[in-house]
Amino acid sequence: MVAKNISDPADSAAQVSDLATRLSRNMTARRHAIGLTQAQVAERLDLDTETVSRFERAKHMPSLVTLERMAAVLATTVAELLAEEPNQPDDQSLVMTSWMAALRPDDQVFARALLKQCCDYLAARNPDLK
Repeated sequence: MVAKNISDPADSAAQVSDLATRLSRNMTARRHAIGLTQAQVAERLDLDTETVSRFERAKHMPSLVTLERMAAVLATTVAELLAEEPNQPDDQSLVMTSWMAALRPDDQVFARALLKQCCDYLAARNPDLK
């Protein structure tokens, strides 16, 4: 049995390229699913919009710290961002979670209370839907 040389630069470059492509695809899909622009993601990560664009075009890989922060901004996990077949983000609560993530904790409480009041009001107007 012959051990494979894991430090082969060609293999390493291919792995990085594959990883960058998966991150690019998953990050873009997640951002679209929750309705954020590249500029909004960049602002929440305290990065330039061009940097986020490079991530989404698989031209650059973020640091691990940035990747972890990106996952939080996109309301997902690092594992999902790097997955070969990520879960499909189509839940409305995910969109609202991303909106809430941009708020301070006390503003999040206010926004949830306001949403609850709106839903209660609208439900009372439509008793047939209960």
